[in-house]
Amino acid sequence: MSSNLPLLFSASGPTPTPPATLQQALIALVETMAPGYTAALPGSLIEDLSSTAVGALATIDQARVDAVNNVSPYAANPYILGQEGVQFGVPQGLPSNGSAYLVFTGSPGFVIAPGWLVSDGSNQYAVRDGGIVGSGGTSPPVYVVATNSATFPIPANSIDQNVTPVPGGYTLTVTNPLAGTPAQASETTESYRSRLLSAFNVALSGTQTYLKTLLLAVPGVSPQLVSVIQNGIYWEVICGGGDPYAIAGAIYSGVSTLGLLTGSSINTDRNVTVSIYDVPNEYEVVFVNPPEQVVTVAVTWNTTLPNFVASAAVNQAIILAVQSYVNGILVGQPINLLVMNEVIQNAVAPVLSPVNLTTLEFVVTIDSEVVEPTAGTWIIPSDPESYFAISATGCTSAQG
Repeated sequence: MSSNLPLLFSASGPTPTPPATLQQALIALVETMAPGYTAALPGSLIEDLSSTAVGALATIDQARVDAVNNVSPYAANPYILGQEGVQFGVPQGLPSNGSAYLVFTGSPGFVIAPGWLVSDGSNQYAVRDGGIVGSGGTSPPVYVVATNSATFPIPANSIDQNVTPVPGGYTLTVTNPLAGTPAQASETTESYRSRLLSAFNVALSGTQTYLKTLLLAVPGVSPQLVSVIQNGIYWEVICGGGDPYAIAGAIYSGVSTLGLLTGSSINTDRNVTVSIYDVPNEYEVVFVNPPEQVVTVAVTWNTTLPNFVASAAVNQAIILAVQSYVNGILVGQPINLLVMNEVIQNAVAPVLSPVNLTTLEFVVTIDSEVVEPTAGTWIIPSDPESYFAISATGCTSAQG
């Protein structure tokens, strides 16, 4: 016998079906097979059987609710939670195992892949997120976690052996400049549940968003100089600042295939090509180093207020506002004079109310040439691969 009872949901998720509902469904099902059936007679064997059956159905219904809840890290039991974590590469216990930060020294461009094993002679450690040896011959700090949960000290410079073999033709040494963190108590289910939920919030690998996340994690990379432009089926990666090997390592980790990469569509002199080594293979990674477009802005303003005495304060506020706006424009994005107008009005408001401004005019130059907005707009476009920069003396302001 079977009955298609719907699974009930509340704001907090699936909920058990009330026993009265189960009993009604059971009686209705039996009546379809035995017309005239009734379980309403108190103290009868039929009533006793139906009550026992309802208890069994309640147990089965609760199991159904638990099975649905176990799909989510929010409510999964410890066993299912652990299985979900292993499936997505987030095993339980790692935050409580001993850990340290290592620096690898060796061939520039050598990729230290996640899972690379090192040792202090007694205990082994696995690289968690990976890294790459930079152009100076050293890597940024690389996080490693002990492969066992025992508690032991991790003195500085004690992790000095590569367990994963280094292939011939390459050099790679390792050490931990600072003492590591010994193992803690076993990770609780609550801690693991929270960590697994956080891991699920990471952008999907192989997407532009994930690639930007990796690039922004490279030391020295400027957030305003990171862009991924789609050219047909190809990605043009623009990145300014940072070690070129570290940038190439981030790109290598962030794209699904290096065949998706393309260089500049404007000037190949902007391309940076880096060779990296993920043994036993060598790969070339290309990205675009964005050129700088030097901007100057001359601002002329005036007010309805006679004998206005705070002109110097207004000029200073305008200069700082224009510098902040222009230097904050993202790579490839235009100068919007309407936005600049608004930024200036907000900046001078403490000294001069915008309702008293009668004039706000701009003369903008890019690379020493006076430029005008595109016809019918207030937009001054940028080179799609370049960024704007204005110096401390690049903006002037005068009342007139």
